[in-house]
Amino acid sequence: MNRKLLTVAAAALATAAAIGAATFTTAETDNTANAPAEATVPAEKQMTIWRDRNCGCCDAYADYMEENGYHVTRIDDPDFDKRSIEAGVPEQGLGCHLAQVDGYYVSGLVPAEIVERLTTERPEITGITLPGMPMNAPGMAGKSGTLKTYAFSGDDITVFSDE
Repeated sequence: MNRKLLTVAAAALATAAAIGAATFTTAETDNTANAPAEATVPAEKQMTIWRDRNCGCCDAYADYMEENGYHVTRIDDPDFDKRSIEAGVPEQGLGCHLAQVDGYYVSGLVPAEIVERLTTERPEITGITLPGMPMNAPGMAGKSGTLKTYAFSGDDITVFSDE
């Protein structure tokens, strides 16, 4: 009987430790611990960002998108640029990270209202990009000026927004 009790106690401790470790790991690596569960957030407001973990503007951008109602999952990916090209982002149009939202790719620091326009209008494109790291983009220091965002699909590249 003592052996059975010890086995049950050991299993309970192992389960509790696993749950505690999983909770700790999630809170440490995912900044969305206090965000609503993905199941309660509409698809057009769920965003995954692949980024270089040493890029502070990517975190500032993710925070900005969360402030604008998005549920953001951040994934450290030092090869996000390769992932971006594989997703169809033109090499000359790479942004500082790659995001996916509601079936579209979003490269760079694209303002929330332009992302919302993308998911509302639902054009037949692969995604949009704001090349480089413009100083007046969300997540950067400046706040004035226009931002030119490009739509891409296959070899086609057009201006999506010039605001």
